[in-house]
Amino acid sequence: MKYLRQLTIILFISFVGEIMNQLIPLPVPAGIYGLLILLLSLSSGILKTSQIRETALFLVEIMPVMFVPAAVGLMNAENELSGMLTALIVMIPVTTTIGIAAAGLVTQFVIRRKK
Repeated sequence: MKYLRQLTIILFISFVGEIMNQLIPLPVPAGIYGLLILLLSLSSGILKTSQIRETALFLVEIMPVMFVPAAVGLMNAENELSGMLTALIVMIPVTTTIGIAAAGLVTQFVIRRKK
């Protein structure tokens, strides 16, 4: 029953994100709205981590499985992607490096700010 309650909380926050996506005319995915709501709820104390901990850990553990359909979709789109192969080979390492660097800089900033 505990897991069902935790999953219901997470799904409700996701649903509110979907509603916000329909109401707010910005090109922001619904998942981002949901994540922001979750972050604000946890930061403000409205929602405690103990209220969603086990289900959230389970969802994080199975996250790699969720990428399988996307990978299969890429394999099926081989003909469409072959024309962009050079661009992809350049773009993927560059954007990955930028993402890792940005995450590292933000983490360092937060750590320094706490001290």
